[in-house]
Amino acid sequence: MKTIAKLSLASMAVIALLFSCKKSDGSVGGQNSDYAAETADSTAVSSSAAVEKKDSKQKFIRTADLKFKVRNVAKSTYAIENAVQKFGGFVTYTNLQSTIQEQIKTKVSQDSTLETTKYTVENNVTIRVPNTQLDTVIKTIARQIDFLDFRVIKADDVSLKLLSNQLSQKRSGVTEKRVAKAIDTKGQKINDIMEAENTLANQKEAQDNAVIEHLSLQDQINFSTITLQLYQNETIKQEITASEKDSSAYKPNLGIQVIDSLKNGWYILEAIFVFLLNLWPFILLSIAGWFFYRKYSIK
Repeated sequence: MKTIAKLSLASMAVIALLFSCKKSDGSVGGQNSDYAAETADSTAVSSSAAVEKKDSKQKFIRTADLKFKVRNVAKSTYAIENAVQKFGGFVTYTNLQSTIQEQIKTKVSQDSTLETTKYTVENNVTIRVPNTQLDTVIKTIARQIDFLDFRVIKADDVSLKLLSNQLSQKRSGVTEKRVAKAIDTKGQKINDIMEAENTLANQKEAQDNAVIEHLSLQDQINFSTITLQLYQNETIKQEITASEKDSSAYKPNLGIQVIDSLKNGWYILEAIFVFLLNLWPFILLSIAGWFFYRKYSIK
């Protein structure tokens, strides 16, 4: 009986130990999942500011401005452009460029040079997406973010401005009709007709401007504008290039230089001889003069 009691106590102790270990593992797993959730939330850039209710009577112009670091600017740019096209948007501006920070050339052999280039890559992108897809596109862009510098989302209510433009168009239309009717029925003098025509032209221009402004507002409402600034860590590129030989490497050996010197000396001697031959009249006169001088100076 004592043996059975000892065995049951031991088994209970083992069960309690296993239960406590399982509980501790569960708590660690929960902490890890919480940490993963926090990490995922740290890169999330989506917001309810990008969502518009379907039954809302208000009209908003939404814009988003983001700056963030990615692992590879070129790859992230292509991924974002594909996502924008997928959701019915389009790219209006992109400027992908590399800026060289430092360039070092190290000679590694007689004919090879190691060229080290330190550069940064960045891209400024402006895209437009349907207003209903703004939140989805921003969530898609968030997958490319390695570090978020800032995110600004604006929603400007332009409902009253739209109403003002509509009323302005109605007023301009009514005034235009009245002026046109006055020209047709009451215009007698040429000066009155010209003044009325100018007034009518001004009214038409005002109405056209109101229509254009209304269309511009409607376009900004339908398509949201997103401005992105992408950059990555400084990149180092190394490549071996052929070295440029200096002029001393192309000099001939000593024997060739001696032969060339002898030839040049002979050419110089020939040139002097030919030059003296060209002066033979002066030489002849000089010799004759010297003889006459010697003959008469002795007498």
